[in-house]
Amino acid sequence: MSESLIFSLIVGASVGLAAGYLGSIMVLEKMALVGDAMSHVALPGLALGVLLGFNPLLGGFLFLFVSAILIWHISRVTKLSFETLVGAAFTLALAIGILLFKNLDALEAALFGDIAQVTVLSAGIAIAVSVAVIVLTRLIYKKIVLGLISEELAISKGISIAKTNLLYLLLVSVTVAIGIQITGTLLVGFLVVTPAAASRIISSNMSRYLALSATFGAISAISGVLLSGYFNVLPGPLVVISGVVIFVIVLLIRWRKKIES
Repeated sequence: MSESLIFSLIVGASVGLAAGYLGSIMVLEKMALVGDAMSHVALPGLALGVLLGFNPLLGGFLFLFVSAILIWHISRVTKLSFETLVGAAFTLALAIGILLFKNLDALEAALFGDIAQVTVLSAGIAIAVSVAVIVLTRLIYKKIVLGLISEELAISKGISIAKTNLLYLLLVSVTVAIGIQITGTLLVGFLVVTPAAASRIISSNMSRYLALSATFGAISAISGVLLSGYFNVLPGPLVVISGVVIFVIVLLIRWRKKIES
């Protein structure tokens, strides 16, 4: 097993856990579009990194970070939903990013991931960021859930809905940024949505829901990376296929239980 594949497995497992855990909120809030669309916002930053000779992932992260703050601010000012603003931003970013990329191989790697580009530094950063994302998500989880139940009640408890939403968007941005190298900008949003959706189908309580969301995310990413190394193809599509297989299996289990009952 090559070093790049080992490092990719570490990154995949870390990102899968963090994305699945974070995505459980997204599914509860019915914000699946936000997770998927945010990933596309990174594309211009990746392109500038390639063109100007600096780390493309840094450029992608900066674009995501700034975009998250702008979307949050515009949402507060205009009262438009995150889904509306992110939907508009991602189409613009996708168009600009594709225009900026001159090298088709680099564009393909940016869109669908490339395990050959993963290094020990990437693996270390992925672990650190994923741990931070899970810890911070856990800290704001109850606040977000309470805000879903009743914003008035959350405010009466001293919870700042606006600040909590901003932190949440930033966590999504960071998670997407580290996941891009494995699944690419087009497909990384999958890890924030589908594992949590599969978990939602068979979870009877919140603890089980959180644990399974993170677990399904990790399994999807690890399986996709392993298959990518075996077949020597880009990892993004295989991560998606692995996750869809998990979703179908969970759906069949739920369907069978429903019939038996």
